[in-house]
Amino acid sequence: MLSLSLSSPNPRYCLSNPFSLVTNNPRLHVFTNDQYAGVGITSPEEPIVTPVGLHRELMPKHVAVIMDGNRRWARSRGLMPQAGYLAGVGALKVVVDLCRKWGIQVLTVFAFSSDNWLRPKVEVDFLMRLLESTLKDEVASMSRDEIRVSVIGDISKLPPSLRDFITHCENTTKNNSRLNLVIAINYSGKYDIVQACQSICQKVKDGEVEPEEINEFMIDNELCMKLIRFPDPDLLIRTSGEIRVSNFFLWQLAYTELYFTETLWPDFGEDELLRAFHTFQQRRRRYGG
Repeated sequence: MLSLSLSSPNPRYCLSNPFSLVTNNPRLHVFTNDQYAGVGITSPEEPIVTPVGLHRELMPKHVAVIMDGNRRWARSRGLMPQAGYLAGVGALKVVVDLCRKWGIQVLTVFAFSSDNWLRPKVEVDFLMRLLESTLKDEVASMSRDEIRVSVIGDISKLPPSLRDFITHCENTTKNNSRLNLVIAINYSGKYDIVQACQSICQKVKDGEVEPEEINEFMIDNELCMKLIRFPDPDLLIRTSGEIRVSNFFLWQLAYTELYFTETLWPDFGEDELLRAFHTFQQRRRRYGG
């Protein structure tokens, strides 16, 4: 079992209680008895800051991130994978705070792929506990910092206590508007398209839509990001040197600018984010034109 006294992650990366897991019953996205009521805090909004060398009008509105390289970061230090995930939480906190300060409207992070269930059970269980404890640790500060949290993906397979707290976190932060933080958990780009098609097929069956009326805009509006009314990403960042999208936003990335870096996710910070934004602002987006 991972000990937080390992010489590895910097203390700022470590959670106060990364192993806690409360077990409850309720179903997916149905939260009626809010045991966490009163956690949220609000405070005056800070002014938006544009980093030196960047242009406000060219900043991406929606940034998506594939947070890759946590396990390799741990292995390179002779540590267990859990240490890498803990360090990755620290990197995520830094990126969320920078996006909030710099006026990014939407930040989507790929936290857990539907393909990740194939990993060792002990690792998956740790990730589920880590997701829950991170949300619990951060919900108050996200409320204070005007960050709205939304979760996309099939959460029906998640532990009940995690499902409950996801619903609580979404409800607590739903009126915040400084930054929209979208967390993809048990998400699959392929299934996102499948469920959109299934929804449209049901509408055809019910006589609401004629088959010849189906077009790309109708499919687009049935995808998970449109269901929560956010635009497609302007910029996708993937860390760790892998040059692929790994079943993430397969439809939504059609005109997204892609940025790949060798940096492992736990080492990704302000300098790397600035570099990604500089690269983005140097590109000409033509949208096929």
